[in-house]
Amino acid sequence: MDFFANVILGFQTAFQPINFLFCFVGVLTGTLVGVLPGLGPVAAMSLLLPTTFHVSPVAAIIMLAGIYYGAMYGGSTTSILVNIPGEAASVVTCLDGYKMARQGRAGPALGIAAFASFIAGTFSIVGLMLIAPPLAEMALKFGPPEYFSLMALGLTVLTFLASGPMWKTLIMACLGLFLGNIGMDSINATFRFTFGILELSDGVGLVPVAMGLFGISEVFLNVEQSMGRTVFEAKIKNLLPSLKDWAESFWPIIRGTVLGFFLGVLPGGGSLISSFVSYAVEKKFSKTPEKFGTGMIAGVAGPEAANNSATGGAFIPLLTLGIPGNAVTALLLGALIIYGVQPGPKMVIEHADLFWGVIASMYLGNAMLLVLNLPLIGLWVKILKVPYPILFPLILLFCLIGGYSLNNSLTEVGLMVIFGVIGYLLKKFQYEAAPLILALVLGPMMEHSFRASLTMFDGNPAQFFFRPISAVIMTIAILLLILPLIPGMKKRPAIGDGED
Repeated sequence: MDFFANVILGFQTAFQPINFLFCFVGVLTGTLVGVLPGLGPVAAMSLLLPTTFHVSPVAAIIMLAGIYYGAMYGGSTTSILVNIPGEAASVVTCLDGYKMARQGRAGPALGIAAFASFIAGTFSIVGLMLIAPPLAEMALKFGPPEYFSLMALGLTVLTFLASGPMWKTLIMACLGLFLGNIGMDSINATFRFTFGILELSDGVGLVPVAMGLFGISEVFLNVEQSMGRTVFEAKIKNLLPSLKDWAESFWPIIRGTVLGFFLGVLPGGGSLISSFVSYAVEKKFSKTPEKFGTGMIAGVAGPEAANNSATGGAFIPLLTLGIPGNAVTALLLGALIIYGVQPGPKMVIEHADLFWGVIASMYLGNAMLLVLNLPLIGLWVKILKVPYPILFPLILLFCLIGGYSLNNSLTEVGLMVIFGVIGYLLKKFQYEAAPLILALVLGPMMEHSFRASLTMFDGNPAQFFFRPISAVIMTIAILLLILPLIPGMKKRPAIGDGED
């Protein structure tokens, strides 16, 4: 009975005019972000985070979540029409989607992408609704040692799944942990690494760092590149897939939904890995695998279902354990903390309106996206023709305005520009920024849990291995760290962090 009462509470919250409006703004912005190549959901959420400080936490998180799953929808449009993925998770859609457009089948490709996204997104929300509350109830038994172990595992899994050498990812995670501990010590009230800068006494802000690493760095990177675009000019028709298209897409959508949801739950799993795995699975199941890459609709339906389903799965560890699995959910975690909401198992009880309101808004957002995407294809095509010399300076301007509007502080603007340069260099030398953001958010919580655990253990860290849950989690984390050192067990090359 409580479950249905909570669901009703969620929809009552989501249908409040202000929350409904912010849901619409979020999914519309997310779709636009997905359509525009070079601007991912992390950059967009970082830009818009300061604008949410004057509304309720419920409305703010509903909008930010809408940007996240909305970007997954929009990314398929550019993949199919321009052969440039608007969002990293839509890379796979280029393989068959663009070929379908060249064959005069852009309409069915766009249509099945939208319907697959809607079906998978809706089922992932059902999964989130059913799994999250019991998981949160179980997590109430966790103490500081279990939380520290869980956060350590989250960072370790991310380093194991991220692309490139593990040592690079570990360096980024350590740098994030260092940045997360700048400021005043919460126990001794002493300043750490502030160098006499008063603004750093509260720590390095998440927003300037994220806006710099993902927003400004993207502008710097794209300015030096010549990104040619040939927008598909033919008239787009037959947006509703035929019965034959549905027959070829039904099982890919089902498989993509299930795969994406469970891979999305894993730290570092993300939408990108889900879409690649789905494509590989469909190729394996196909009777004509050699035709993949020549315009197979299953090669669009499966990956698009997987990357949208993964967004629902990613919310499970965030809302129930307070553990983000990727850069986007790390930003959402940071936003919740800024709003004074402590994510984790108690959030289901203490902030039921937020917890269930966000879940219910995702149902509404998915329906909005289905209605919005198909009729607005023509508008997205026009936006795709905006010249980059106009687009990128506007993004840079929004970054600077957003950075200053946080606390009217030029120091934070300076930090943002510095991290923009750092982010540019990281991308040039192929270091991923996602582990840094994740560690920056988790750093203070890890320190607090670690110090509380040592207080419980009278300063003996070996006790982490004497509590059953903590021991299992820490053992898995250590095994993942040493696995690449074992001959014949080198870390597999991953596909990327999925949310940049």
